[in-house]
Amino acid sequence: MSATQLAALARTSDPRTMLRRFLALDAVVTGANAAAYLAVSGPLGDLFDVDAHLLLILGAFLAVYAAGVGLLASRPHPAILPVRLVVEGNLAWAVLSLLALALWLTPSTAGAVWTVLQALTVAGFAALQHMALKARQDTSS
Repeated sequence: MSATQLAALARTSDPRTMLRRFLALDAVVTGANAAAYLAVSGPLGDLFDVDAHLLLILGAFLAVYAAGVGLLASRPHPAILPVRLVVEGNLAWAVLSLLALALWLTPSTAGAVWTVLQALTVAGFAALQHMALKARQDTSS
């Protein structure tokens, strides 16, 4: 993705703002996912054919993660190390989701599709955040 495409997607050419927006979007989407897992783990567990208790645990983890990413996004100058940890955490989540699907979980079709879609979404956030961080570092050189 070119710098122009990245700027168009973020609706800004300022790399710092770009990074903060991608972090904030990640926090909102992750928080919504957490809220759904916490609020309706039973029905989602039935739909996905996944243990509702697992969804509750994941929901609690995601709520804390979303709060941390949101806090980072609220900083005028997000520090490089925490941003890298978010990028790496997102990549780990995506890989582990796909591994769990292949090796451990036996969800319904809806659950399998959901797992793949959320893994791709999280990997997309990681890529956008990485590119925005790189753009920020390139402009401060």
